[in-house]
Amino acid sequence: MKLSSKKRIAHLQQNIEHISPERAFQLQQQGAILIDVRSDSEIAGGSPSNCLRLGRDFLEFNIEKHVTDYDQPVMTICTSGLRSLFAAESLLNLGYTHVMTVYGGVTKWKDEGFPIEIPPMLDSNARQRYSRHLNIPEVGEKGQIKLLNSRILLIGVGGLGSPAAFYLAAAGVGKIGIVDHDLVDMSNLQRQILHTNDAVGTSKVESAGDTLKRLNPDINVVTHETRLDSSNAENLFSDYDLIIDGTDNFPTRYLINDACVKLGLPNVHGSVYRFEGQVTVFWPAYKKQAGPCYRCLYPEPPPPDMAPSCADAGVLGAVPGIIGLLEAIEALKILLDIGEPLVGRLLCYDALKVRFSELKLSADKNCHYCSNPEHFPGYIDYEHFCTQPRST
Repeated sequence: MKLSSKKRIAHLQQNIEHISPERAFQLQQQGAILIDVRSDSEIAGGSPSNCLRLGRDFLEFNIEKHVTDYDQPVMTICTSGLRSLFAAESLLNLGYTHVMTVYGGVTKWKDEGFPIEIPPMLDSNARQRYSRHLNIPEVGEKGQIKLLNSRILLIGVGGLGSPAAFYLAAAGVGKIGIVDHDLVDMSNLQRQILHTNDAVGTSKVESAGDTLKRLNPDINVVTHETRLDSSNAENLFSDYDLIIDGTDNFPTRYLINDACVKLGLPNVHGSVYRFEGQVTVFWPAYKKQAGPCYRCLYPEPPPPDMAPSCADAGVLGAVPGIIGLLEAIEALKILLDIGEPLVGRLLCYDALKVRFSELKLSADKNCHYCSNPEHFPGYIDYEHFCTQPRST
C-alpha cells in the first residue's frame, strides 16, 4: 500500500537511525563517510569539512563510484534533515548496511560550531567541458580542480611537446609554460601539430600559445621564447610542478635532468627515432619508489653518429604523437597522484611491429647528481660535455 508523504516520512524517521552533528563528527573522525546531499548552489555557501558532496538528484548514480564498501558507515546531511532522510532510504535500498542521517542538518552543524569549509567548485562551463573527467572516480571534481591548479613546463613544442601540450591544455592543466627559441619551419608541420601552414616563419611559442588558447581559453599559457641554458633553467623550473622534456639534443637533456634533480621535480622524458619511441619518468625524489635520473641511464652521451637527430635520421610523423601523448598521460597521473608512473621503467614502442616493451631502470648508487640529494655538483658547460671525445 502506498503511504502518504507524512506517513512515509514518519515511517523513515522510525526506521532510519538519526544522529546528532556531534555524533556525526565523531564518527567522521573514525572513518565514517559524511555525505552532503544538497545542491551545488547550497554547498557553495559552506559545507561540513572533509565530507563527500553528492547532490540528491544524482546520489544513486554516483555513490557507488565513491563508496565501494557497502558495510562502511555512511551518514547523510542536508539543510535541515528532510532530504537527507530520503537520501538515506535510497542508500539502504542500494544495499548499504549502516546508514544514518544527521538531524538538524547543516544548519544545526553550523550552530554547534563544527568545521565548515567553502569548497572549491567548478562553474557550469567547466562542468560541461570536463564532464568526462568528472565521471571518473579517480579524477572527479576534486581531481579536476587539482589539475586546474597545476603548473607544467614543456621544454620544446616540437614533435613531442605539441601533442603533449595539446592534450594537457584540453585536460585543463591550469598553467602551461612552453620554452622554445625556434621559428616554425615548413618541415615541422609533418609532426608538430600545434603549428599550421600560416605560422611558418613565426615564433614557435607564439604559434603554440595561440593554438592552446583557442582550444581552452580558461587556462594560462606562459610563453618563454628563449634558449634554455644553465643561467635560466633553475629560475624557469622553480615556478612549475613538473617538467616535460620534448627536446632532441643531449646538452638540453642533461641540463633538464640536472635542474630537475636539484629541485626535486619529476622529469617526464620522451625520445623518438624513425619508427621507435621511448618514454619514462626520471624522478629520484619520488617518495613512493625513488627512481634513477637521466645520468644514471646515460652517464655520458653517445657519439653523434650513434644518436642522430630527427633532422638527420628522419621520423614517421605519428610516432612522436604517440610518445608525446604518453608523456601527457604520465604528467596527468603524477598531478592527480593516481596509478603507477613510469619511475624506474622505460617504455619502448616499435611502430613497425606494433609492440610495446618495458625495461626496468635502476638508480646508479654512484651517480654524482642524484645519489646524494644534499650535494648538487653544479651546472656545467653542457655543449662541451656532449662534444668532447669519449674514452673507449
